[in-house]
Amino acid sequence: MKEAIRNHRFLLVCLLALWVKTFIVSAFIFQVATADALETIVFILNPLSFILIIFAFGLLMKPAFQRWYLLIWTLALSVILYSNAVYFREFTDIITLPMLVMGGNAGDLSTSVFELIHWYDVLFFVDVVLFFVLLVRKSPFVRVTQLPFRRHRKVYAGLIGTALVIIGLSQLDQPENRETMTHTFDREGLIQRYGLYNFYVYDAFLHTRTAAQAIFSEEDEWNDINEHRAVYRALPNPEQHGIARDMNVVVISLESIESFVIGETVDGQEITPYLNELIEESYYFPNFYDQTGQGKTSDAEFMINNSLYPAGRGAVFHTHSENEYLALPGSLTAGGYEAVSFHANDRTFYNRDMMYENLGYDYYFSGSYFDISDENSVGWGLKDIDFFDQSMEYVTELQEPFYATFLTLTNHFPYELDEEDHFIEPYESESEILSRYIPTVRYTDEAIRLFMEDMKDAGLYENTMFVMYGDHYGIAESHNDAMGEFLGTEIDDYENVQLARVPLIIHIPDQEGEEMETVSGKVDVMPTLLNLLGIPEHPHVMFGSDLFAREREDFAVLRNGTIITDEYMYTRGKCFERGSKRVVSDETCDPLRDRGEWELFYSDSIIFGDLIRFRDVEDM
Repeated sequence: MKEAIRNHRFLLVCLLALWVKTFIVSAFIFQVATADALETIVFILNPLSFILIIFAFGLLMKPAFQRWYLLIWTLALSVILYSNAVYFREFTDIITLPMLVMGGNAGDLSTSVFELIHWYDVLFFVDVVLFFVLLVRKSPFVRVTQLPFRRHRKVYAGLIGTALVIIGLSQLDQPENRETMTHTFDREGLIQRYGLYNFYVYDAFLHTRTAAQAIFSEEDEWNDINEHRAVYRALPNPEQHGIARDMNVVVISLESIESFVIGETVDGQEITPYLNELIEESYYFPNFYDQTGQGKTSDAEFMINNSLYPAGRGAVFHTHSENEYLALPGSLTAGGYEAVSFHANDRTFYNRDMMYENLGYDYYFSGSYFDISDENSVGWGLKDIDFFDQSMEYVTELQEPFYATFLTLTNHFPYELDEEDHFIEPYESESEILSRYIPTVRYTDEAIRLFMEDMKDAGLYENTMFVMYGDHYGIAESHNDAMGEFLGTEIDDYENVQLARVPLIIHIPDQEGEEMETVSGKVDVMPTLLNLLGIPEHPHVMFGSDLFAREREDFAVLRNGTIITDEYMYTRGKCFERGSKRVVSDETCDPLRDRGEWELFYSDSIIFGDLIRFRDVEDM
């Protein structure tokens, strides 16, 4: 045994270093939880299965090649581990292969990424640097030995067998855990059971299968999904039908604005004074949940315009921009509207130039249409006040009625803002991000106020329906302690979901305001707007329903598998009774879980299989 350890010292040390690093990151950064002793054992062992198989191939090589092979793999897996640790700090998620397709956007993300990097991150690579130095100096410490396969078949059988046993352990209580591998939205569960590296093997399989799905899709799938949705379809409210008929529609994406800021004050100062005032004269939905996935803002746009859920991996704008869609912009242009989008960013960012055309937009006013300078920019680009001010030049030239979407930028992580643009006194928090978030939200609120005044001055206000929504969360879970202090409550799993609420405001001039408590999400916006505009619903699947429907069920499923109704909430393996916030038996939430899983599965099937092409054209 001692001789074997001496002969393979470098391999064993590389293996141990990766194993320990992976366990520490999974346990303390990903915060993967286990329910019992078996899950804990599997969680500790699962990184070994992949590493053992990869390192086993190294044993076939001559020592000179084997050393570099081991070092390169140690570096590669360390980079994967570190990249996910940085990504998780802001998005509480794991990088998937479709996200790598979006690598061209990395330059635009540099400010955000640097904000997430810490000096102590060098610890991720200390072992790699040390091993490299020892290798270059030809230290005896990096001793390795080649094991020809023919003479050491038992060794390889033992290594591969051990890896397979570890993988097999994760299947022992699988039926009780609802076949984790089939529920790709539960990435935390996949990491806990199979490990980060095995997750990427599975993700590669999913990526390949998804790419082929459209080729093998059949019309029967489309029909099955329509039958499923018919069970949950709520008829639009006839009393609201057409109350905004032939009006212009302005949809504003409020970057990173969460519901907790609405009506909230800091030292007696309102964070959103204008939105608070506007809500009094609007339909306001306080239980409107963020359903975005990894595509964030683009996912929000996708749901608003299609009433489909975003993909569980990557961004639909990138992965399926060439699909056939029956989107809101295209529907409105068919009825005589002019559909445009305003976003002061590169037109190719998130593939918007291609996707907008496919969704039915007539024009896309991207960054090249705006005068952008160092003086009027901050963080991610053009300041919101300047953005709306310059947009008005084009808005006043639009043919009425028009459908115009606006994507704001100033309230984007890491929430930078020049001192002269602060409209609220500083809020001091233990979280620098939360401290910076308050002023940028207030700035966006002021930008909205000025834009609404401009619309009135241009004579467009009275004939326009305004829709404003928070595109996704703003404060990551890593700042929950500071959020708890700000809100005066402990942020547990239940309250963490409540922080996923974002505002939805529908303002129709001369209509009385009303607060609507219905549980909802972005998939509900399109059917709601169609009814308000007096346009019949599409003869294709919409996963949302009219927010004013009399028989509407309070239901929202988030992309991570969390489900909220008026009575219950299911999240992270717990079923909560909403009234008391107490945990009840899992069986109580089983019907909700089943519905939520089918909703996500069927929506994914439509996207991955490009199933809308199978619609009955005669029904159009």
